[in-house]
Parts: sequence; structure tokens; C-alpha cells
Amino acid sequence: MKILIVDDEAHARARLRSLIEEIGPPCHVVGEADNGRDAVQFSQRSEVDLVLMDIRMPGMDGLEAAAALTAMATPPAVIFVTAYDEHALAAFERHAVDYLLKPIRRERLQRAMEKAVTLSRPQLQALQALQSPLEEAYISVSFRGGLQRIPLSEVIYFQADNKYVTVCHTAGEALLEESLKSLEERFSERLIRIHRNALIMQERLLGLKRLDGGTCAVTLAGSAAELEVSRRHLPEVRKLLRGRA
Repeated sequence: MKILIVDDEAHARARLRSLIEEIGPPCHVVGEADNGRDAVQFSQRSEVDLVLMDIRMPGMDGLEAAAALTAMATPPAVIFVTAYDEHALAAFERHAVDYLLKPIRRERLQRAMEKAVTLSRPQLQALQALQSPLEEAYISVSFRGGLQRIPLSEVIYFQADNKYVTVCHTAGEALLEESLKSLEERFSERLIRIHRNALIMQERLLGLKRLDGGTCAVTLAGSAAELEVSRRHLPEVRKLLRGRA
């Protein structure tokens, strides 16, 4: 089993590596990362069976990284390493997601690795529900060689173009490597799909306007863009607007 260790604390990574070496074959460490973004990139270019990942990390955190990993053609299994208390983590068990509470014991790590499975959408939703409702959701984008966190409340829409996704937000635009499908699954309560290549924030939807040729476009708060709505998604957009009347 090829294992990637992800934690922003070097001593925590060293502790996990030491425990895995004690457990021995067929388990072995193939890499380490100190943030979610590097973990995703490593998994995309290397063969990884299992990711042992902290939840709270600067930049792209563990939940964001897990969402990106599930969008891969062959995603690795994920076990979270966390300091959350056991009561808060009861939601994990309902969805068969395993986790390791710090400090980690070898026996517990070994049991977790033996039953590791790939994360599913319901499992990710259960994990995301553990975050305080008072905490703002963020997306992480590449910016000047580093990472920029954009609050979801500042996002207006996402639009796909070839292999990249553009996020339009109140301060400008940025490129994401995450797919529209992954974004839609992560933020299903706040996004609505209007086209195969576009998602908008529900709270930004102002109305619909007719375009030449009989098609429709949305008008959005905070943007002059008029994004086309496909016939397939038009009923849902109209339903959302009627629900506000």
C-alpha cells in the first residue's frame, strides 16, 4: 500500500512515518506534503493508494483536498488525522469514514489502514458538516506562486474552459484546477448549474433575460456578465426565482 502523509506539522508527519515503518510491508510511505494543494498535485502525478491527512491546514485544508481527490479518475483512499474530539466525530462513523485522533497509536493506525476505502459524496458531506456554521467556506486558488483563499460569499460564478475553471468573484477572476462537478458536490446547497460549463451562486441570481435567438441568460448581482442558461437547466433556474417571489 503506497501512502502519502499530509500534515502542516513536521513532527506529526515524522510520527506517522515512524509508525508506518513499524507496521512494515506491504505499507510504505511514498511521499509527504504540508498542505492540501501539494497533496492533490502529488496524487495526480504519482501512484497513491492511501492519503493520511490532517484536516486543519493553512491554504487548502484537508476537506478541500479530499473533495479534489474524489474528482480524480482513480482516487486514493483517505483517512483523516485530526484533533477534533470524539463526540464531534460521531458523524464520521455513520458514513464509515475513518479518522485518527492525535496522538496516534500504532494499533489504531493499523486498523484504520486495513479498512480504508475511497471517500464518497455522502461521506464528504458528513465531514463538511462538522465545520462550524459560523465558519466561512473558502476556495483556494493559485496566486503569484502561492495560494489565495477566496470566501465563498464573494464568489459570483464558476465557468469552465478546457481543463481550467474560472472563478469570478467580487475582487476579480482567478483560475482553479478543481472541476465544476467537484465544486457542485462540495457546495450543492449554495450553487446552481445553469449550463454544462457554468455554475452560479444562488444568492447572486437576479433574474433572466431573453437573448437573440430565443435563448436565455442570467443576470447576476456583482457582475455585468450575462451567462447563457441551457434548456436543460432553465426550469431549475425559473423555479429558484419563483421561490423568491
